[in-house]
Amino acid sequence: MKTSEVISKLDIPRHKLYYLEQKGYVRPRRIPLGDLESREYSRRDFERVKVIWKYLKKGFKHKAAYGKAMEELKSGENGQ
Repeated sequence: MKTSEVISKLDIPRHKLYYLEQKGYVRPRRIPLGDLESREYSRRDFERVKVIWKYLKKGFKHKAAYGKAMEELKSGENGQ
């Protein structure tokens, strides 16, 4: 999924999305496009961003939002 798709589906500002990448919370694949690069987000990255963004909008700081998101995603993997 391209950056623009993630931004439009989640209504997350581009700088917030890139900050999550900078912190290592998501790792999109980088695709060279001449002098530039495009980012390709996996389904897993998208789900992480979605849940982290939910907690950020509730007022959690980035580290806490990431922790809460990982707990939620992990509990979802275990068959809730």
